[in-house]
Amino acid sequence: MASAIQLPCCGPCGYDDVTKEAGRWCINCQEALCEDCEKAHTRNKKSRNHQVISIEDYRKIEYLSISEVCEHHGKNLDWFCKTHDKVLCMVCVQSNHKQCSDVISINVASKNVRQSATLSDLVESIDGTLNNLQECITNRYSATKKIENQELEIKKMILQTRTKINAHLDKLEEKLLRELGSTSGSCKSENIKILRNLKLAEGKLTKLRQQVLHIKQFSSDIQVFLGTYQGNKSIVSEIKSIKDAIANSKDYELKVNLNSLIGKLKKEVQDFGQIKVTENTAKLDFRDPKIDQAQIGIIFPKSRNISNTQLQLIKTFRISMKDENVDMDITGCVMLSKGNILIANCAEKYLIKYSDAGKHIRDIPVSGMPFGIEVIDSTRIVVTYATANFVEIMNSKTFKVEMNIRYNNDAWGVSQENGRLYVVSGYAAVQVLDLSRKQWETLKIASDSVLNITTTRDRIFYTDYATSNVHCCLINGEEFWQFGSKNILRPRGLAVDNHNNVYVVGFGSNNLTIIQNDGKNSRTLLTESDGLVNPRDVYYDKEKRTLLICNQDGTVLLYKVV
Repeated sequence: MASAIQLPCCGPCGYDDVTKEAGRWCINCQEALCEDCEKAHTRNKKSRNHQVISIEDYRKIEYLSISEVCEHHGKNLDWFCKTHDKVLCMVCVQSNHKQCSDVISINVASKNVRQSATLSDLVESIDGTLNNLQECITNRYSATKKIENQELEIKKMILQTRTKINAHLDKLEEKLLRELGSTSGSCKSENIKILRNLKLAEGKLTKLRQQVLHIKQFSSDIQVFLGTYQGNKSIVSEIKSIKDAIANSKDYELKVNLNSLIGKLKKEVQDFGQIKVTENTAKLDFRDPKIDQAQIGIIFPKSRNISNTQLQLIKTFRISMKDENVDMDITGCVMLSKGNILIANCAEKYLIKYSDAGKHIRDIPVSGMPFGIEVIDSTRIVVTYATANFVEIMNSKTFKVEMNIRYNNDAWGVSQENGRLYVVSGYAAVQVLDLSRKQWETLKIASDSVLNITTTRDRIFYTDYATSNVHCCLINGEEFWQFGSKNILRPRGLAVDNHNNVYVVGFGSNNLTIIQNDGKNSRTLLTESDGLVNPRDVYYDKEKRTLLICNQDGTVLLYKVV
């Protein structure tokens, strides 16, 4: 959580060389005030009507660049010309606007500006621009991801081509090596055959020599004569045999002629391929709001009376558990961009993903017992873990955790609006985190018995399960309206449609109630006879106008809002 705020020093006390911490800020004087100086400020006739705020609130506007001085003359901007739609200093009035009949004081022009349609239009315009910008950012993320996927596909294609070429070359190499082995074997076989004959002749001659020597030494003259005669005939025969063998012998030289295309592959093929880029104009629909003093080009949603709201049943099905011995405890549900449903089962450490047709897709393991789920954008969701003091932001496709956010207390219900995360955590408090600036803010609310929350552009809605009341407050936490009815018992999940009408499920009353956006009227839409038994959460898809309701036991109901 954010560290404690360091208080500035009191301005009037500092003028007297006294250093004293200030807890308040005067907007008119642009000066910090301690408690004593604030009292004196209020008693003074000239400053008693000045607007004094807390230092904590001042921190929110401390760095806003709002100039109250004319950029041309350096004088205070004290006048406003309605004809030319310009703020003026006295010099501007005297030099350029003497003839204008509708120059009024800036005090008159700024009267009731907080409640003006122009200010609301400006906020709406900023929100619309932020939404458009977020869509453009998401589009560029998607475009970058698309390039990454294309890169992976090309790498895969190159690798597959290389593998096929390698496999083909391996086959050709194996064929040539077999031919080489066969040819080399034939040549060696001929040489071995001649060697065998020569070795045989060598053996015979060696044996004949020994016999001749033995005859000479131990035989009679007649035997020596006959042995010599017969030996001459034998050696003549062997010499003829040796000459025949030598005459038939050959010397072999092995060479190879490589396929000409193989040689060209090394010399002429200088690249594996070429990467080509096709450029097309990005399909980014950034709608530029025309900001005008009189009329902002923003269409406000028309109010819709709840008496006209009708529900048409689309589908109902029952979630199945992997372990039948574990009780089902459904606490949260959302609809993803492609129509799939994501459900939090607080009895197990996983999320359950179903199609809107009631088909089980997968179970997603998570870090704890999930309580609340909220869609941040087309690629991210946030999950809370009830009795654990942290929440996780994860990718809605891979479900890998991208950010872990720690809290000082348990984190229960969660909602998201324009990049700001609203989490029920702490005593009668909602913790607000600006995801882009990583800035914390704590909003105090009227109840400490809150589990579920939802938000719109300018409002926060929550249910009090102890009093059975439904609360609506402004985005700063200030109570706007409170609704209670004997027909709503122990309310839990709630959702808001495009007209700020509130759908709330009664866990104890087994029903779905719609509350008019002003908090004055209500109407029961569904009851126990429609299948609502201990309903825990409800989700409204504003684009598809689809209502998703989940009972604690895992019964899921889908309705079209007409």
